[in-house]
Amino acid sequence: MQAIRLKIYQQTANYRVPVSHEFRESYPLPPYSTVIGMVHYLCNFTKYHPMNISIQGSSNSTTSDFFTRYEFKSGMKFEHSRHQLNAEGFGISRGIGYTQLLVDVNLILHIIPQDQSEIQMIYEGLRHPREYPSIGRREDLAVFESVKIVNVERQKLEDGDYDIQYASYIPQSVIDQNIINLKDSNGGSLKRGTIYELNKDYRLVQTRKGKFERRWNKIPTIYLSNYQILEGKECLFDSDGYPVFI
Repeated sequence: MQAIRLKIYQQTANYRVPVSHEFRESYPLPPYSTVIGMVHYLCNFTKYHPMNISIQGSSNSTTSDFFTRYEFKSGMKFEHSRHQLNAEGFGISRGIGYTQLLVDVNLILHIIPQDQSEIQMIYEGLRHPREYPSIGRREDLAVFESVKIVNVERQKLEDGDYDIQYASYIPQSVIDQNIINLKDSNGGSLKRGTIYELNKDYRLVQTRKGKFERRWNKIPTIYLSNYQILEGKECLFDSDGYPVFI
């Protein structure tokens, strides 16, 4: 099969953890839904195009920044003593919050559309984006250093273990295949990395008359760094030797 591989640089980025509010914590790498949303927007897709995503990357450090936070409660009337904004008689509070920022982010993304005939269309959409791309927040601009169509195939390692250069999101289904060897900086064995259930895509479910909500398809995923693929094991690699985890 074929994939579009993106090499991306971001000076700063926040890939917001959905349950974080006053302090907007970031995932270490963008989740699947964020990358899929970026692809759909830049390719001007108006409906969902099924695709698999492999995400790897690194960042140099983290910092924090302020943001303006607005809070309101449905039906709460405006009160001068507690609200800063009056929205047609309803009260909105305005304050500050904090955002965690990753600094000097480098990403390796593989985009594998289920319909392989869409490869060229997605490639052109990413090679010539309709506006300057961003990943995470609107202001988290993304420099596409490389956009390339690559072949992806399963290969068996014959010449020793393979050291992975970047941290990666690895689906639990890949971990269960026992192809990954974890180790710490002293060479000691580690059982596993950080566990996430990452949003990928969603369907709309009607909850009551005229009301719909998103029901997300969540992928059990392990975030790993400093690890190897074992000799004698099989894994997906692209035509330039980058591993692919889907």
